Amino acid sequence: MTDASAPTKTILRALKGETQAVPPVWMMRQAGRYLPEYRATRAQAGDFLSLCYNSELAAEVTLQPIRRYGFDAAILFADILLIGQALGVKLWFAEGEGPRMETVTDGAGVAALRPAAEVHETLAPIYETLKILTRELPRETTLIGFAGAPWTVATYLVAGRGTKGQGPAHDFIARDRAGFAALISVVEAATVEYLSAQVEAGAEVVKLFDSWAGSLKGQDFDDFALKPAARIIAALKARHPGLPVIAFPREAGERYVGFARATGADCVALDNSVSADWAAEHVQKDGCVQGNLAPHHMVEGGAALTAETKRIVKAFSNGPHIFNLGHGITPDANPDNVQRMIDAIRG
Repeated sequence: MTDASAPTKTILRALKGETQAVPPVWMMRQAGRYLPEYRATRAQAGDFLSLCYNSELAAEVTLQPIRRYGFDAAILFADILLIGQALGVKLWFAEGEGPRMETVTDGAGVAALRPAAEVHETLAPIYETLKILTRELPRETTLIGFAGAPWTVATYLVAGRGTKGQGPAHDFIARDRAGFAALISVVEAATVEYLSAQVEAGAEVVKLFDSWAGSLKGQDFDDFALKPAARIIAALKARHPGLPVIAFPREAGERYVGFARATGADCVALDNSVSADWAAEHVQKDGCVQGNLAPHHMVEGGAALTAETKRIVKAFSNGPHIFNLGHGITPDANPDNVQRMIDAIRG
């Protein structure tokens, strides 16, 4: 791993709290369906899960946007739900419909999950992908590992699919709060094991994606988003001193304020439902922020893309900032617009 006391890579410098004249940039889902080379590799793999578990091809799609655009970071190509599969839950992807899983809806289902220490057998190909990337990436490119946060993973485990408002998970909480907390605890322990192994395989930064954090309110947000993130980050930093961690509690709104302090995260990633000016005032005061261009600009392009990119850079220019989208780039994005965004950032 890079010496954390004196990082030279731009993203590691931002994560240490350095304000840079030109912010480093990468994109969520930067390896994806908007790129023709990705679609070709996915076709070669056969299906999405086969691509995730084929270390050579997963490394290839991770490298594709780096070759094309020269992003400052590469993020491991995998999926947040692989950890559910590693815990013994059946996972498959229905074409055009997204992920489907076996459901875990009560204490007996939670008790039947594999222990956290046993996830590595399933996830070993993911670690191999990272090892390939440590050899293949340009020296100046930061390698980011990731996992889904326990709440977001649990919403899929309970419902068996993505749901509007994450109703089934909220129903589980209302019906059996202790049982749901036990599910969070299992996923949390597995996440620590998974991310720790990613670091051992070469990840220099890890990111925790809590894609559905915004549906948690009040005490539920504290118990199932904030506290699990804090425990995961503390455990990782105890094992890997100096490891930078990015947290993304998407659509947390006002709860973005103080999230870094409360969890120990080195950076808070922001969705595009909050303004850069607001976040610069209320969130960036605690350290590095990441974000937060609306993904629709990658589809529409034009002068609005350039202007909004420059506006966000300016808004965050007085503190540490990693430029990114407010969520993942969409399959209908124009690859040329990605270059336009990068040109607007780097001038």
